Amino acid sequence: MSQTILPNDTTSSNRRLPLTDGEIAQLMSALEGWSLEGKAITKTYEFPDYFETMAFVNATAWISHRSDHHPDLTVGYSRCKVSYSTHDAGGLTRNDFTCAAKLDALFSQ
Repeated sequence: MSQTILPNDTTSSNRRLPLTDGEIAQLMSALEGWSLEGKAITKTYEFPDYFETMAFVNATAWISHRSDHHPDLTVGYSRCKVSYSTHDAGGLTRNDFTCAAKLDALFSQ
């Protein structure tokens, strides 16, 4: 995970502040395969079968619960689309990018 995405100051209040367009662009460059869709970042993960897709979904649920930040998931037989946005901030926050980096680390294992 990139130091850009995981800052030293990870207090809850700082992670949930809305990001500027410049901050979003900088953090997007640190994530591979994610795209900006409106006020959300999204990525579709591909899997060889349903079992691995559901294992990823369950691991995502656990990470989301521990982070107290829950993405929107669209699940198919061999894919899962993940969308992060912080609704109460009205857009993207550092927490969205931190959680995205956690899922990328999970997927790479």
